[in-house]
Amino acid sequence: MVARRVREENEKIHPVSRQRLQIVLLTVGAIAVYVGFRALPTGTNLHQVDFDTRGKGMVELCDPSNPQFVAVTTARSPVTMTLQGELPAVPGRESKLTLTLVTMTGKAVGPADVLVQHTRKLHLLVVDPTLRDYQHIHPEPAAKDGDWSFSFTPRLAGTYRVFADFVPVPTARSLYAGADLPVTGEVAVNMNILSWDAEVEGYQFKLTPAAPIHAGKVADLTFTVTRPDGGVVPMEPVMDAYAHLVAFDQGHSGFAHLHPNEISLTPPPDEKHPKLTFKITIPNPGVYVIWAQVKLAGREVFAPFWFEVAP
Repeated sequence: MVARRVREENEKIHPVSRQRLQIVLLTVGAIAVYVGFRALPTGTNLHQVDFDTRGKGMVELCDPSNPQFVAVTTARSPVTMTLQGELPAVPGRESKLTLTLVTMTGKAVGPADVLVQHTRKLHLLVVDPTLRDYQHIHPEPAAKDGDWSFSFTPRLAGTYRVFADFVPVPTARSLYAGADLPVTGEVAVNMNILSWDAEVEGYQFKLTPAAPIHAGKVADLTFTVTRPDGGVVPMEPVMDAYAHLVAFDQGHSGFAHLHPNEISLTPPPDEKHPKLTFKITIPNPGVYVIWAQVKLAGREVFAPFWFEVAP
């Protein structure tokens, strides 16, 4: 009886009123869903404003499809990096170090705030004043958010430059920070000779520009590895690529991190004559070095190429 009376009263509701009620219920439901999603954890408390690169002298966010040399030390980055630990380091001796990344807005940059790129969340490109000791290091997150731990064994003396290469979650584009790392001892004289060829651990490395490299112009490079006896080159992927190139200027003010145009790992390069191609844009003339990093038969090998960029 009561149920029939309620049904009769509902049927008396004006169709327009009923439609309005439905709209209100749908709106309330949509708001509830929106609030619920907003309440879900995103993994990072950082936003694009924390990595704002607008303004004079700010370092540019990098487009991986158009790699360019970035003068990290002369540009302002929205992220600062500091180093602590067993400093100054000593040539030939391992140092345990910690780096801290903090945004311009004072927020720590931890593992939840950066994306994985080339199998790692944070890449350190470390080079000595003469550019003859280059090391690629991957720090691990420490107990405190924003702190990253790593070990470093310098081969030479002098103040090394440490460049951090990472991709913030809010921007999804590469960003950089830099810091100095003191190493005891006297800096050696740089006696490097300009050359597009290098021989390391029995392999012959060659980097060939398609044309003379000029400042501000896109340069195409071809990278090859061969054995003197013409045998198989056991090239394996390293960090999701068959080779990585990193360019430094003589004043080690910045770097360019290059990846092959052949982004796919299949098919693999020719076993006897592996060849990869790269692009780079260097804004200023001067002397530079490009360090190639490859994995051969399970061992990572580094080869340097010294060259000059014309005006």
